[in-house]
Amino acid sequence: MGWGKRQDRAMTLSLPIDDEANELLSTDPLALLIGMVLDQQIPLEKAFSSPWVLARRLGHAPTAAELAEFDPEALVAIFATPPALHRFPKAMAGRVQEVCRALVEEYDGEAGNLWAGVADGKELLKRVASLPGFGKQKSQIFVALLGKQYAVQPAGWRDAAGGYGEAGSFKSVADIVDGESLGKVRAYKKEMKAAAKAQ
Repeated sequence: MGWGKRQDRAMTLSLPIDDEANELLSTDPLALLIGMVLDQQIPLEKAFSSPWVLARRLGHAPTAAELAEFDPEALVAIFATPPALHRFPKAMAGRVQEVCRALVEEYDGEAGNLWAGVADGKELLKRVASLPGFGKQKSQIFVALLGKQYAVQPAGWRDAAGGYGEAGSFKSVADIVDGESLGKVRAYKKEMKAAAKAQ
């Protein structure tokens, strides 16, 4: 699966979502990546629980190859079934499919190969940023998440992750390990929104 240096599986995320959803995120690299894809314009709890809901609707955790080849309209229907997996189910079903196609083309259909064997943090960031829909901020957050929660820590990963890689920070999903840290991350995001609005 290729999480990082640990010999066992990755630590279980402690997001405020269903235990089984956390378990899937901790054992399935593709589920984690899909959660990151969906983490925009909806609460992070919704984004990171949606891979589990998708797996339940399919009857199994999907592979990248399966989603890459999925009938687009059928996938949109699965995403749009109430409760929808995202507030923009059609667009995000398409984005997930694009990311899975990129994994098939570049990484043998394995999400874990995205970070396997990277030389350093810069290369990891470059790989993540090459995925459809991954801008600088989303890419840095994902690098931070991999480093802080999954022991994917190539040299220079904190620098590559920018402010999100700082030890002791509470800026993104990478820093959430319990209810208290969730509150701190929410407070930080609120501050950032207020600052942006003020400008």
